[in-house]
Amino acid sequence: MVGDIPIYVALDSADVWTNPQYFHLNEQGQPTVISGVPPDYFSATGQCWGNPIYRWERLRQTGYRWWIDRYRAAMNLYDAVRIDHFRGFEGYWEIPGDQTTAIHGRWVKGPGAELFSVLEREFGELPIIAENLGVITPEVEAIRERFHFPGIAILQFAFGKDPQGPSFRPHNYSCELAAYTGTHDNDTTVGWWNSSGENDSTRTPEDVAKERAFARAYLNVKAGEAIHWVLIRGVLESVAGLAIIPLQDVLGLGSEARMNLPGTSKGNWRWRFQEGALTADLAARLHEMVELYDRSGHTYEPA
Repeated sequence: MVGDIPIYVALDSADVWTNPQYFHLNEQGQPTVISGVPPDYFSATGQCWGNPIYRWERLRQTGYRWWIDRYRAAMNLYDAVRIDHFRGFEGYWEIPGDQTTAIHGRWVKGPGAELFSVLEREFGELPIIAENLGVITPEVEAIRERFHFPGIAILQFAFGKDPQGPSFRPHNYSCELAAYTGTHDNDTTVGWWNSSGENDSTRTPEDVAKERAFARAYLNVKAGEAIHWVLIRGVLESVAGLAIIPLQDVLGLGSEARMNLPGTSKGNWRWRFQEGALTADLAARLHEMVELYDRSGHTYEPA
């Protein structure tokens, strides 16, 4: 079971309410600086998340006890955790608390490797997956590699204009990697493949056409072949130590089954699979692929 530890917590959370001294708040309990990411290829105004930002020096003075407790609570529930916005531990985008966009922010250094060294001394080996998407620097990757945290690759992003696209192509994968067809923030693979790019991304029709042509050539897509199984095979046959496939992709569902649309606050996280959807034939096909690519711990033997 893989859980999730977002780097930030909500302003109205129990975490902030019980430990306000660890966050940049004014006398009224409102954040003086807030979290987000700067403007980029996908958004001209960046992303303004609004979470209060930590007073890292105060946390450091306590030996990062709050983070030790948070990590311990997560590991009581899960076998491993994905740390969301991992790059923010090396450097984070700080936005004045009265802003509604991320334009007027600045980069500020985070605790870096020191925090993970403390966690490692407390818990030993750390079963952490580092969500290293976005503006990733050599300093961010150095922390991840020092502790052998698998990074993340998203196959859907491998064929377009995403700056990280080349590293998302399976021939560039490393073993210390969690490879996804898509994540909870992506459209389903079928939805992505059929999308015009309008309203759900910054892709133009020309971008979409080039992306599909590249994906067809790279993945050797055969006529009539179901695209979701092509991408599933792509991550399973790679050298990535962990392959993660959303259930929507296993079922071959379209955009109607999308889990989340970033930047929106309504209609998300409502999808549920239907009783009877997980058929014996579907299980057998997935099982065969898992064994074929040595992901079950058994040697593949054709039926």
